[in-house]
Amino acid sequence: MTSRLAAAQHLRDLARLRRVRDRIDREYAQPLDVEALARGAHMSAGHLSREFRLAYGESPYGYLMTRRIERAMALLRRGDLSVTEVCFAVGCSSLGTFSTRFTELVGMSPSTYRRHAAHATAGMPSCVAKEVTRPIRNREARVTEPQLV
Repeated sequence: MTSRLAAAQHLRDLARLRRVRDRIDREYAQPLDVEALARGAHMSAGHLSREFRLAYGESPYGYLMTRRIERAMALLRRGDLSVTEVCFAVGCSSLGTFSTRFTELVGMSPSTYRRHAAHATAGMPSCVAKEVTRPIRNREARVTEPQLV
């Protein structure tokens, strides 16, 4: 009986975590923080962070920033907005934090990406360009074996 209750609680927790992830996907440009997400899921911020990391491999804040950077990449590829305008359009309030996180995930600064990406994806359907240019999170990065010479 106890294991059945624990399994039911686990499923309820997973459903709440999916709702949090869906909210991040929908409202990435809004001012979101872990406390607000936790309140919406009726969890403490610490519990949400731990459970989200267990379920998805990264913190809620890391997931939110990745979504923002993915959207920023699409806006920068369009080329009609400045880096500062893109930063605020995706919900970041600090240009420095945005640029640092963008560089960590993409491997180049937003302004460099803007210059190079417009040419790299020219003529490509936007759905393909999004998949091809998607940033690689740390947990998805390929691990290469050391080569012995």
